[in-house]
Amino acid sequence: MIATTKAALAALLLCGAAGGVAVVATRGGGDTAQSAVQTMPLTITSTNGAHAFKVEIAKSAAEQERGLMYRTDLKPDGGMIFWPYPAGGGAPRDASFWMKNTPSPLDIVYIRPDGTIARIAENTVPFSETPIPSGEPVGAVLEIMGGRAAALGIAEGDRVSWAGGPKG
Repeated sequence: MIATTKAALAALLLCGAAGGVAVVATRGGGDTAQSAVQTMPLTITSTNGAHAFKVEIAKSAAEQERGLMYRTDLKPDGGMIFWPYPAGGGAPRDASFWMKNTPSPLDIVYIRPDGTIARIAENTVPFSETPIPSGEPVGAVLEIMGGRAAALGIAEGDRVSWAGGPKG
C-alpha cells in the first residue's frame, strides 16, 4: 500500500509540475493517514480589482462529498474549488451544498459555466444540514473562509478564473 501511495504521489507531482498545479500533503478530519491534495491559483476579478487565492481541487465524487468537512485550518487566501462540477464532468447542473461536519463558516460561491458568479451563500452556518442551493445550473463551486467575499467586495456577476477553467 505504501508503494502504491508513493507511486500515486509521484504521478500527481509530475502532472502538477506540468500544469502549474501544486501537490501538498495534508491531514484532516481525524484521519491518521496523509493524502495528496492538489492546489492551484485562482483569481476572482471584481469591480475593485483582482483577488488571488490558492485553492485545493476537489474533482472526484469522494473529494467533492468530503469538501472542507472537519477542517479548521482555512487561510484567508485559501479555499477549495469543486471542479469539474458535477464530479467527473457532464453538463452543468443545480448544486446544493450543506455544512454537515464543517466547523468553520464558509462563503460558498456558485460559478456559472462561463466563469461568472451566480450566487454567494455568505457565512454559512457550521454543522448545518440545511441545503444551500445554487439557484441555477453551475459548472464549479468555490468554498472560501466565511466573510471573505464581503470583506473583499466580491459579488454576484464577478469573474472567477483558474488554469483550465472557463474562458468566458
